[in-house]
Formats: sequence, structure tokens, C-alpha cells
Amino acid sequence: MLLLAINPGSTSTKIALFEDGTQLWDDTQRYDSDVIGRFPSVEAQENFRLEEIKKALKGRGAEIADLDGVVGRGGLLRPIPGGTYRVNEAMMEDMKEARYGSHASNLGAALARRLADEAGCPDNSFIVDPVVVDELVDEARLSGLPEIERRSIFHALNQKAIARTAADEMGKAYEDSSFVVAHMGGGISVGAHRGGRVIDVNNALDGDGPFSPERAGTLPTGGLVKLCFGGTMTEKDLRKKLSGKGGLVAHLGTNDLREVQRRMEDGDEKAGLVFRTMAYQVAKEIGSRAASLEGDVDAILLTGGLAYSDVFVDEIRRRVAFIAPVKVYPGEDELKALADGAYRVMSGKESPKVYER
Repeated sequence: MLLLAINPGSTSTKIALFEDGTQLWDDTQRYDSDVIGRFPSVEAQENFRLEEIKKALKGRGAEIADLDGVVGRGGLLRPIPGGTYRVNEAMMEDMKEARYGSHASNLGAALARRLADEAGCPDNSFIVDPVVVDELVDEARLSGLPEIERRSIFHALNQKAIARTAADEMGKAYEDSSFVVAHMGGGISVGAHRGGRVIDVNNALDGDGPFSPERAGTLPTGGLVKLCFGGTMTEKDLRKKLSGKGGLVAHLGTNDLREVQRRMEDGDEKAGLVFRTMAYQVAKEIGSRAASLEGDVDAILLTGGLAYSDVFVDEIRRRVAFIAPVKVYPGEDELKALADGAYRVMSGKESPKVYER
């Protein structure tokens, strides 16, 4: 079975062609900001990106008619359980209307469906584990104020893919496993996985959890209130400070952990403190998720770009190894995760889920 996977980003579209689960090739189309800037919205980029994908396929000698399925990155939809969803009209409408927010990943469903239609396999157009996956237990939703409910927004695609990989390596089914998974990239999300569900996770976009290379994470509430009403910044400014200009960027002016480590090696004590503190906060979040699992943890899984740093991983490992074995899966392979989810449905191992408005 020949499958095309599509991952739209803000200034790029990544695609990969798979045959029976094996990747044949991948391609990244990068767009200049002035090209993207001429479109009034993300949704208006659909035809442009579709034609760019077709050019890439033609350049690789791939025929759309030969495709047996197409899978795209899921975007901002209503909160839904994890899994592989067949693209339907309700999903397409919510994405095109940006009903739950606008993001480049919203284009994934439409691009998958249009290419699958052209290939003659519309029922094999899918999305897999979008960022809005919500499987929280009720106790994980409430905050101390009824007006503010905790939200599930995290790196669901990579977290679930890594959890499945670890379960396979341990000779278990994902649905029979208990993991704490820490995705550590520009944002950091730490999820408690039990019975095939992520029952508790921090809001990695603009909410709580460890600070990260670009996000502020959990803050002292009183200090945040003062910042809000200090009269020095707008709501837009503050949101950008919390997500984009927080964390390493705020403390050290860089989001590159390698640069921070170079400064540490040159004797920069502040860089060392910030580095250790970020690892310390990740470890605390892992401990919190272990409590969510009542101590029943098969393994702690560290993934994402920051997991390439042995020093950072070791800082975390020494604080959490008493809980469960620590397994490291550096980086992320979202295209493969998308393909794996689609193949589980196309091969009959799973039934596709249905998106409803």
C-alpha cells in the first residue's frame, strides 16, 4: 500500500512517501515569508500548497493515481480522543472556518482529502492524533477556580507514537502499558499514559508545566497578576512573552540548548543555573505524572529535540530513575507517526474514528 504523509508548517510543507510502512523518500518545501505573506489567511494557502506538493511528487516520479491513501497532520479541532480519524465534511468545515483557531496544521486534512479524491481513494484520507487530543480524567480538568478549566493541548502525535514504540520493545500493547512521556522541544509536555489514554498532561502551548526554550510554563500567580495589570504591556504582548519569548529566550536570549551548553562550558554560571532549572522542572513534572499513575509506571520516556543532549537527559535521569527505567528517544518523526496511524486503519488493525461537530 502506497501512502503519502503531509505535515504543513508555518513556512514549509513536509511530505514523505511510504510503501507498506517503509519510507521511500521525503521532501520539504520551504516558502519565503513574502510568498506566504501575500495570503490573507492560513486557509487561503490551500491551493498554493496543493500545487507545490504536486510539483514535488512529479519531481520524484510519483503518480497521484498510484496512491492508496493520504494522511495529513491534524490541526485545531474540538477536543477529541486520540486515534486515526477519516477526513469528513464536518472536519473540513471546522478547519476551513478556523472555528477553534488558525494554524498551518489545519491544512493537513484538506490537502489529504483533495489528493485522496484525485487518487480515487477518498475513504483513505486521514489525520492522526492532533494537538487537541483530550483524554483527561475529570480530576485533571479542574483548577482552583471554576471559571478556569485545565486544557489538554500537547504533542499528542509524537507522545503516542513513542509510547507505542516503547510498548512494542517491551513486548506489550500500548493499551496495556503505563508510561510517563516527556516531549521536550520548543515547548515541553509531560503526559501520563495509561490504558492507551493520556489521562493527565500539562498545557504545553500557553499554560502550565516546565519552562522550555520558548515558553514560560507555570508561573507564580501573584506575580503574573501584577504583570497583567502593570500597564506596561498589552494582552497580545503578554501572550507572546508567555509563549514564544519565555523560558530560555527570556533568561538567556536564545532558544538553542546547544548554545546554552557552550556558554556553560565557557564558565557562564547563569547559563548553567537556567539549564539545570529547566531539567529540574521537567523532573518535577514527571514526578507529578507518576503520582497520576499511582506509581504504576512501566517506563519514563524522554523524546523531542532536547533529548539529543546527554547532559540534559542525565540531569533529569538522576532525579527520576527511582520511579521507573528511563528510555530515551531523541527527536521526533511526525511523518512516520502519521503514516503508522493511517496504516493501522488501512490494514484493519484499528477502526477509524469519526469526527463530529
